[in-house]
Amino acid sequence: MNPSQLRITQYETVLFNANLNPKGIPSSVRNAIKENIDSIVKYPDIYYTKLKSAVSSYVDAPLESLVMGNGLTDLLKLFAAFILPKKVMVISPGPSEYANVFTSYNSEIKYFDLGEENDFTLDINKLCEALTDDLDIVIISNPNNPTSKKVSQEDIKTLTEACKAKNIFLIVDEMYIEFLDDYLDYTSVPLTKDYSNLAIIRSVSKFFAVPGLRFAYAVLNNPEYKEIIDRFTTKNNIASLTAIAVTEMFKDQAYIEESQSIVHTERSLVYLAMSTSKTIRLIKPDANFMLVKLLKDDVTASDVAAHCNQRGIIIRKCDDIRGLSNKYIRICFMNPKQNDLMVNTILEIV
Repeated sequence: MNPSQLRITQYETVLFNANLNPKGIPSSVRNAIKENIDSIVKYPDIYYTKLKSAVSSYVDAPLESLVMGNGLTDLLKLFAAFILPKKVMVISPGPSEYANVFTSYNSEIKYFDLGEENDFTLDINKLCEALTDDLDIVIISNPNNPTSKKVSQEDIKTLTEACKAKNIFLIVDEMYIEFLDDYLDYTSVPLTKDYSNLAIIRSVSKFFAVPGLRFAYAVLNNPEYKEIIDRFTTKNNIASLTAIAVTEMFKDQAYIEESQSIVHTERSLVYLAMSTSKTIRLIKPDANFMLVKLLKDDVTASDVAAHCNQRGIIIRKCDDIRGLSNKYIRICFMNPKQNDLMVNTILEIV
């Protein structure tokens, strides 16, 4: 038997780079798809009454403030297409997709760099000071990916006010918000009631572990923009099964609460276990993933990734992320046994 066959036999491949909820697909989604498979013979209902009501109830926002799309990138492209920003500010390190989307619409990217010396914590006052009159859009993730650092609602409000004063549209990406402890205290959705220059975007891919459903939504209180969006978007752009599954998913309170409890516990345990090592530096996480700096001169992210691969552990190397280097890796939190194997494997080499 060759080594690759042996590894597959011994270890199940676990994607510690995907940041998906360790609980996996909600049973509510599985049941909804099984029970409604015949719906695919019909075109989707263009009004999406049940879906919009479910989203509205879940985020506590008015129906008329919702925009739906096929994933987060789809929504970003939508905003880029109708705003056509000449200059966009993004946070670094942060998701590379932001710059990729807006540069494809000929936007100039201005970076606001977070400091490694303070664990990449955002200084909201410095960010506000960095805003310039020629900016059209500022986009920020809360919590940040890949640093796993959260931003308070009060800080987002301060940023929204500063953007409003300079006629800048602010987009807050809350893809990982539900993984935060007491996340309702950190979401910026309530701020949309008072600010027309603010949009909150979310995807169901990570928290509900359903990237294949391709569903994301935005919340904004701007009738002018909403009218433009309605003209830009296809009326029945959400698949029938996706609409049905997401409608039931948002009502699955047991799954939501269990997921948050699991992530809270595993985040604490993994951080505690890895903090015993003197040859790595942990960026204390708020979400379901953690950024780790390798301190040994002769160990790189590629070395750690190769070592982990032998045991079916796939981690995220961060050498291609602006503001980081080949000395950084990112891992997410899975179930207890998987986390134990991941921690022990990483500590063997670092």
